[in-house]
Amino acid sequence: MENKDTCSKYKTTVGLEIHAELKTDTKMFCSCKNNPSNDSRAGTGEKRPNVNVCPVCMGHPGTLPVLNKKAIENVLKVGLACDSQIADFTEWDRKNYFYPDIPKGYQISQYKYPLVFGGFLKGIQITRIHLEEDTAKSTHDAGDFSLVDFNRSSVPLMELVTEPVIHSGKEASDFAKELQLLLQYLGVGDANMEKGEMRVEANISVSDCEGKLGTKVEVKNLNSFRTVEKAIAYETERHIELLEKGEKIIQETRGWDEAKQKTYSQRIKEDSHDYRYFPDPDLPKLMVSEVFDLKKLKEGLPELPWQRRERYVKDFGIKDQDAESYVINMSLGEFFEKVIVDFSGNREHIKLASNYISSDLVGLLSKDSNLKYPDEKSFAKIILMVSEGKLSSRGAKDLLLKIVKDGGSPEEIAEKEGLIQKNDEGELKDVLEKLIAENPKVVADYKAGKEASLQFFVGQAMKATKGSANPQVIKKVLLTLLS
Repeated sequence: MENKDTCSKYKTTVGLEIHAELKTDTKMFCSCKNNPSNDSRAGTGEKRPNVNVCPVCMGHPGTLPVLNKKAIENVLKVGLACDSQIADFTEWDRKNYFYPDIPKGYQISQYKYPLVFGGFLKGIQITRIHLEEDTAKSTHDAGDFSLVDFNRSSVPLMELVTEPVIHSGKEASDFAKELQLLLQYLGVGDANMEKGEMRVEANISVSDCEGKLGTKVEVKNLNSFRTVEKAIAYETERHIELLEKGEKIIQETRGWDEAKQKTYSQRIKEDSHDYRYFPDPDLPKLMVSEVFDLKKLKEGLPELPWQRRERYVKDFGIKDQDAESYVINMSLGEFFEKVIVDFSGNREHIKLASNYISSDLVGLLSKDSNLKYPDEKSFAKIILMVSEGKLSSRGAKDLLLKIVKDGGSPEEIAEKEGLIQKNDEGELKDVLEKLIAENPKVVADYKAGKEASLQFFVGQAMKATKGSANPQVIKKVLLTLLS
């Protein structure tokens, strides 16, 4: 981009289409196992393509598809969580196009009558959520030919489409992250982007100087949140440069080249009529209310990400950053809640526990993947010992490391390792008198008005007591001796 003035003349508008594989025992229209990543036998590393296939998902003539009730229920749960409208009548359509990973020559999807429409997620308006079947997986790195693995073919696939109301890559990425969390909290999908279980497509256009919305370009199969941001930023800059030159933007589908950090043209963008949609003659129309109890489904929803986020901050008073880490990492959040259960709502204890969990414990676990969460009761005891002045911050960190590695009783280990904080003024007086005698210049500096000299003695006393002295008691005795 040329300069900030040029940038300010344009506005980016983005609509997202997000595909997510759903967790079900079987595929969307047949009894084959829903396990698209089934690529090894008993941990041997042996590749097993085309194992979970049958005549139905391979599109053999004369075979009949059957609807997967669980997959439909999963989509309805997502819609209910987003306060969307649930369609009573729905049907499935054939989306006709040829590609090697489409065994039928068409994809069974939903067009005119999606299961879900409307609603909001993270403040972004949803257009529709529908259910379809996934395609097979093509690989092109085996030689001068391509390979197709049909294990993924016909796996239940949810597609969520937003309104074009997103105006930055960050906003788009945040929406996708929240959707991933929602799918995981509902238990309807793992949404692992590295495995291709969730893929983002961005429809990007740029308004010109007069506010007229430009030509829309779709960037397909973005497989990480960072890539979503990069692709939108790149396309925004590309559009602006073309508009500045007076050149035309072509409506097309583009891909993302990770190595070159840029998008590239794949094909001219199709319109809906190019797919020749028509209702699938082999699948029945569905009246949702005749099969599903929506009230019961709504009541059975678990605590949702945004509800948990709000509860952590409101009920416990912890930092927004800590609350977010517990929402994103559900196992960490569960550990936090088990630790504080005996604190009787004491916010100071809860905040202290959260500080040690989000910094010290997370730091230890991230450095060594072999370490596990400590016993919740033991961790809570460490927090109480710190609150009661029995442990210094340094002592608590050392004790936590030992508990995480070996377990055991916090009190016994602290006594054995000499970590119990010394609060005896008489004992500390002997240590400090020796330090004062050995450092007359520092004493003179303090009496000359250099308050920082006091901290020197505190540090030396902590060192002499191997971190076991209470800094507040040290300071109190120091002030008495130096006066």
